[in-house]
Formats: sequence, C-alpha cells, structure tokens
Amino acid sequence: MSEQPQGELVCNANEIQVKQALRILIDDYPVAIVKDSMGQIHAIGDTCSHADISLAEGEIEGCAIECWGHGSQFDLRTGQPLQLPAYDPVPVFAVTLDGDDVYVDVTNVVNGASVQNY
Repeated sequence: MSEQPQGELVCNANEIQVKQALRILIDDYPVAIVKDSMGQIHAIGDTCSHADISLAEGEIEGCAIECWGHGSQFDLRTGQPLQLPAYDPVPVFAVTLDGDDVYVDVTNVVNGASVQNY
C-alpha cells in the first residue's frame, strides 16, 4: 500500500485548465491552485500582499500571476513580487500529485513567507 500524500486533497488536476486558477479554502485559509503556462500546478496564498484581493481572479502568464486590482505580479514558484506596488511575497505551499489528485499542505510553506491567520 502506498503512503498517503501530505496535505489536503483539493481537486483533480484535470479540473484546472492551463493559465487558470482555482480558489479554494483549506481550514478557512484562501489558497489559489494555479496551472501555469507550462501546465505545472502551484499553490499560493490567494490574497495579494498589497491589498485584500483574490489572486485567483488574476491573469496568468508564464510562471506568474497578476493581481487584477493594482497590477502586482507574483512568481508562482517563489511567491516573490515581480511588479509593484506589492513588496512582500505571498506564501507558496507544497503541492503533491498522486495520479491526477492534487494535495496541498498549508503547513509546509516552501518559501518561508508569512502565512496570516492560519
């Protein structure tokens, strides 16, 4: 019997199209599950670090997501802001694929960013 993946089962990989984001809640914490331009799946904190705006509603280009509110862009791999006005990174969470099942572990912040209210 295989080992159970760490984290919470959040969706099936086929539920997310390339250059699309899905907003989910894990224990009331908002997370954006994002499939970048290359088809890789990422999990980031869904709230822009500049303003209280959902990143899942933004555009995805390459390996970045843009906040629709003020145009801040964040690297999906590192959480680092690529475009002002945001200065602070958003948290990036560990993602595990088990077949097509996507698991996210919000207790494993891979970039060390602050996780507010979790």
